[in-house]
Amino acid sequence: MEEGRKPTLIASVRRALHLMEAVASHPGGAPAKQLAREARLPLATTYHLLRTLAYEGYANRLEDGLWVLGDRLEALHGQSRPQVLLTRIRPTLTALRDELGMASYFGLHEDGEIRVIDIADGPRTPRVDLWVGFDEAAHATAIGKCVLAHLDDQARQDYLARHPLVELTPNTITDPRELVRRLRLSPGHSLDREEYAIGTGCAAVPVIDASGTVVGTLAVSCRTSRLPKIEASLHRMRASAARIQRTLSLTI
Repeated sequence: MEEGRKPTLIASVRRALHLMEAVASHPGGAPAKQLAREARLPLATTYHLLRTLAYEGYANRLEDGLWVLGDRLEALHGQSRPQVLLTRIRPTLTALRDELGMASYFGLHEDGEIRVIDIADGPRTPRVDLWVGFDEAAHATAIGKCVLAHLDDQARQDYLARHPLVELTPNTITDPRELVRRLRLSPGHSLDREEYAIGTGCAAVPVIDASGTVVGTLAVSCRTSRLPKIEASLHRMRASAARIQRTLSLTI
């Protein structure tokens, strides 16, 4: 769109959205006439829009004639949460990528699994080739080890019982007892020294909320030769993790 030029807007979509805002402002429901006044719409238009929204599941007419939001909108809201999460954390990941010149990652422990939620990379900061999924490789990654280090003993044992320690490189730790021993020695961060892929190193720090609970993990990757630079930059990663925690407190 050219600068200064007004965007092309679809009037019917705007009217429907304004009407849904009016419906949402009344938790106990509201009649069509009241909604028409609040949305500044003709009553006939309001009825047409409400019938359309009801047909699609975005509005519902109760037996007493009051209108409320439909179940489909609630489902849509639940599905949009990951997008809201990405919107909030992406700027911090991108800033860390540009500051350190390394691809950055954010991971979560959800439903008993360790997942990478978002990655900020670029032509000069390529991501690690995730040739093996995290369901098989968390033990060999900085993100995975950071999460495992902060789980309680029972949760960690449950995870390791369900995920065999597959050997991905000669440096991968495949003995559960040795892995747990090293996790307990973790000094507040985790490193991957060519355990997931030869030639690649990673570092991760936890994202901890005000109660001390780990709510995520922030990581960066680079060539193995640059690992000392990562370790010297852990304070920057922790500052970024703190920023992510503040944004998550507004999202979760």
